[in-house]
Amino acid sequence: METMTTPPRVLTIAGSDSGGGAGIQADLKTMLALGVHGMSVIAAVTAQNSLGVQGYWELPPEAVRAQLDSVLGDIGAQAIKTGMLASPALVETVAEVLAGVAVPVVVDPVGVSKHGDSLLRPEAVETVRRTLLPTATVVTPNLWEVEQLTNVKVEDEADLPRAAEAVLALGPKWALVKGGHLPGEPVDLLTDGSAEHRFTAERLDNRHTHGTGCTLASAIASYLALGEDVPGAVRRAKEYVTGAIAHGFPLGAGIGPVDHGWRTRADA
Repeated sequence: METMTTPPRVLTIAGSDSGGGAGIQADLKTMLALGVHGMSVIAAVTAQNSLGVQGYWELPPEAVRAQLDSVLGDIGAQAIKTGMLASPALVETVAEVLAGVAVPVVVDPVGVSKHGDSLLRPEAVETVRRTLLPTATVVTPNLWEVEQLTNVKVEDEADLPRAAEAVLALGPKWALVKGGHLPGEPVDLLTDGSAEHRFTAERLDNRHTHGTGCTLASAIASYLALGEDVPGAVRRAKEYVTGAIAHGFPLGAGIGPVDHGWRTRADA
């Protein structure tokens, strides 16, 4: 009789994207594609499509706490990823639980959507700084989120180390500063304050990039759960996301999503 092997488990704590390109939906698709079992704690529900976010509704903190207790109390996780947490109360609720876990935590400090819609209340930014970032094994801000969190504005690649240093000062073990919005070849800088790794990728001529940040953070969490160290997890996650962006497809009248299942379709 065949013995069934349970794959590594990864928990995402984030918002739902009704359009299926970002948020919880992107996280779970990424986890499935990379061979781990994805689980979810929904912190907020968005009304969202290819044109933008038309509205969002936060879940009560007790509902988020109950989901966390339910999954972690029975199933457990080998890695945890956070995305849209929306409010100070939700950030504090999640941070309190994460402070007590012994597995890697990947924090995507979601501030705005791909369309520029705010997904984090202004008053929650300080709560993210104070309570959430110290729980992170890796934090993955884009340049706008770096500025929101640290007031450091990145103008070119030479500014990346200063930005990473400012992020590390807030308490995470590693900072991955994503330089995709800089002119020229995209460069991401990963550092823990001593080791420094730079990741480059060609700039792809594809506007269908909805869900890129969620997908990258979930891929990093998945590879950490599979046993990679942080630099290895980021390198493999970047390879997966680069392929997903290359295969991004049109959907609706606006910005389409990256293709989470690109490897499956490429093999078909």
